[in-house]
Amino acid sequence: MQIETLDITDIKLLFPRKFGDERGFFSETYSQSRFNQAGISVEFVQDNHSLSREAGVLRGLHYQCPPFAQDKLVRVVHGRILDIAVDIRKNSPTFGKWVSAELSADDWNQIFVPKGFAHGFATLEADTEVIYKVSAPYAPESERAIMWNDPDIGISWPFGADDVTLSAKDAAAMSFADYCNDPDF
Repeated sequence: MQIETLDITDIKLLFPRKFGDERGFFSETYSQSRFNQAGISVEFVQDNHSLSREAGVLRGLHYQCPPFAQDKLVRVVHGRILDIAVDIRKNSPTFGKWVSAELSADDWNQIFVPKGFAHGFATLEADTEVIYKVSAPYAPESERAIMWNDPDIGISWPFGADDVTLSAKDAAAMSFADYCNDPDF
């Protein structure tokens, strides 16, 4: 497995090996021992799977606060997304900074997003399916969201506000300034 560090070094882009022949392919998409060797020591407890019917579906920027904070390992099994991670660790030198990576079924890449980051993605193709592992179970009382288009963060999304499809919860997310007034990390 090839592992690249993004501009925020805690975020890793991973490229699992894929072995193909006339029958199809085989790929080991997760190996705890390989992750441990790469310095990623996480125990995943849950797998999630989402389907977005159209391009322009935006999910995020989500996180869960402690004690249910989640590390995530995200991959696309059909379609393409622009994946975003925002550092929300108040004492981090990259606090408020974000990184992005395009993930696709064709590129067979995945991204590791540790605790202390708000995470989101926008679908770039219709019928995009995303699978991700998390290190803590879903806990509605710990669920939080920061506005996807908050000007204080300044993410370069591929869509404008009129061209995205959001859930009601994401449309009502808090501002980054509100987060900074009472940070969870």
